[in-house]
Amino acid sequence: MTTLAVEKNHWGSRRFLGIPEYRRLLATRLASQWGDGLFQAGLAGAVLFNPERQADPAAIAAGFAVLLLPYSLIGPFAGALLDRWDRKKVIVVANVLRAVFVLFTALAVGAGLSGVPLYVSALVVMGIGRFVGSGLSASLPHLVPEDHLVEANALATTAGAIMAVVGAACAIGFRTVLGAGDGGSGWTTGIAAAGLLLGAFIASRFKAGALGPDEVREPHNAVKAVARGLLDGGRATLRTPSVTAGLAALLAHRAGFGVSLIITLLLMRYSLEDVGILKAGIGGLGEIAVAGGAGILLAGLLTDRLVSRFGVKRTICGALLLTAAAQAGLGLPMTLPTILAAGFFVIFAGQIVKLCVDTAVQHDVGDEVRGRVFALYDTLFNVTQVTAVTITATVVPLDGRSPGLLLTAAGLYLVGLAAYLVLSARKRQVQHPGLVREDDGGHPIR
Repeated sequence: MTTLAVEKNHWGSRRFLGIPEYRRLLATRLASQWGDGLFQAGLAGAVLFNPERQADPAAIAAGFAVLLLPYSLIGPFAGALLDRWDRKKVIVVANVLRAVFVLFTALAVGAGLSGVPLYVSALVVMGIGRFVGSGLSASLPHLVPEDHLVEANALATTAGAIMAVVGAACAIGFRTVLGAGDGGSGWTTGIAAAGLLLGAFIASRFKAGALGPDEVREPHNAVKAVARGLLDGGRATLRTPSVTAGLAALLAHRAGFGVSLIITLLLMRYSLEDVGILKAGIGGLGEIAVAGGAGILLAGLLTDRLVSRFGVKRTICGALLLTAAAQAGLGLPMTLPTILAAGFFVIFAGQIVKLCVDTAVQHDVGDEVRGRVFALYDTLFNVTQVTAVTITATVVPLDGRSPGLLLTAAGLYLVGLAAYLVLSARKRQVQHPGLVREDDGGHPIR
């Protein structure tokens, strides 16, 4: 397994931005993800940092289930349907529907509703969002040359992630102006509809069929297509030790991250105090987002070099050990500066693991089943985090101060490390075309 090589004829962002259709797709993504970031931050502020509401661990767990489960339960169906419907229409209609339900959610927040009415509306917004995100990704090969897809996707994904952070920052600013209670939170959440409607308008400028699909090869029944796809993905994963082992490591990370995430939220809400320029409360969540973004950026810059120097196996093992050490060493003091530092290292190391696992799927799994493996991967990824958050919510104290749970999170990384080493030692059952093998140190055999 190797990381993707950088092409000598690297285009750079200016060449991509010179393609009108790519610019339009990128603008659609930026507007949509700005709305996403604003909506999620507005909803989080309404539920977790609203002086008119009491946010307990169960409410936090429910909120994360709303935000993450649609990615797992609706994502595979979105993939199957996007391969049979005009993707331009899907993106436009999905964004309009999301804007409508954003307004419903804002009304629910403003009216002081909680529980099922609020969460069902938010669940619809996030669920339909899978069609937008998947549609934008699936459309990209229709707009840029195939040999430059990696660069084009990297630019779009990075810009979209940054715009989501900008949207979240805007939500914090709007709450400051409009108020942190139910009324102000409702107005803040509702503003997200503007980004989604703008995304729908930009996407409507594409010609019909311009984003594909060119032909439909999916089974007539979408449910059958999804079920068969996930089963095929599971079989391909089990046949490929590098993917099975990497997935075990990544799922251990998501479980440990889920435990520490709910602890961090409760600490920010109930325990931590401002330290100099560092702020607790919802401002602290913004600081965690910045620290995490820096970790993701650094991982993107260093992972390729680390793999080239140490091999994939040692890189993943080192990342898991670093994360366990950060959880225990920086998390246990439970102060604002150490929590922020822990967030940086945990997200940095976790992103390294994810990039390595992504590369394993891209290089070691045959093209004929690769999409189905990613669908299974996406489902397990989010279900694991929701499960960890839910279980933690049943035992964590309201103030979040639980050294035992933080040590449990650190221990999960060590369990993941052991599982990775055991599973990666298995022999591959099927050799796919184009597979790049490694020696015992994880270095590619040319």
